[in-house]
Amino acid sequence: MHLKLRLSFISLCILLSINAFAQGSFDLIAIDVKKSGGKLAIDYNTITLITNRPLYDNQPAFINEVQMAFSAVDEKGNNDIIIYNFEKDKFTNLTKTSDRNEFSPSLTDCGLYVSAVTVEPDGKQRLWLYPTNFGEPELLYDDIEPVGYYDWYDNKAAMFVLGQPNKLVYPYSKSELFTISENVGRSVKKRPKTSIITFIDKNVSKEVDGVKSYAIKGFDIEKRTHTDYGFTFPGSEDFIWLDNQLLLMGKGNDLYVRKAEQTEWEKAGSIFLEDYQNITRMAYSADLKKLVVVMERK
Repeated sequence: MHLKLRLSFISLCILLSINAFAQGSFDLIAIDVKKSGGKLAIDYNTITLITNRPLYDNQPAFINEVQMAFSAVDEKGNNDIIIYNFEKDKFTNLTKTSDRNEFSPSLTDCGLYVSAVTVEPDGKQRLWLYPTNFGEPELLYDDIEPVGYYDWYDNKAAMFVLGQPNKLVYPYSKSELFTISENVGRSVKKRPKTSIITFIDKNVSKEVDGVKSYAIKGFDIEKRTHTDYGFTFPGSEDFIWLDNQLLLMGKGNDLYVRKAEQTEWEKAGSIFLEDYQNITRMAYSADLKKLVVVMERK
């Protein structure tokens, strides 16, 4: 197995303002994959370390055919949004701020901005828009905070808002902030080619061999109806959609897939690298046929 090692952004680790988002030491790892029906084939010869440092590189999101955004700590302890270009093997700072921290990047529906949860100097945690042409950033919702996670539909963000309990909300208009659910998990993902926002509902759970599994639910933004998508893989709370039908989760060093209408998860493979464990967040590019996983350094 040939690993292409890359070094970047030596810095100190910080804690996000909310304890639930405490940081550790993580790296981004890319691997070529091939989907066929409900299966996922992994090309183990293509495993590549995108980042390689004992700090925080996390929350990857593809923003076009060749670029990925992620959150990383700079040399002064600030989290910035970094753009990585797979073709040029190049890192570029989208943000470089000394007075605030940016997390959870995502491309907006219009494609003109990379959005990010931004921890502001006074501690407010709101959603900001950063132009892809490196123009001045814009605050999106001034009265919705603290935002933890989110995804986009119809140029509006469905947002996980921290509180007691956590809430998943969607701003249909300035006067209607609709609560989709309460006590939700951190995975908030739009189901591709639908108007459905999917999320983890922690009000509904079961135990498998003593390990908890939570319900995956969907809310159709247009129809305002709820849908059930079975349960998470036991012990895991990070999922993504590989396409309109296929869900992916990780646990330990293993990857699991299943179709939306199925109940049983199937092991797709494992990623074993010396000094790494615990797959968490993931991002997938259909254009590159590439999966990026976040793994913790031992």
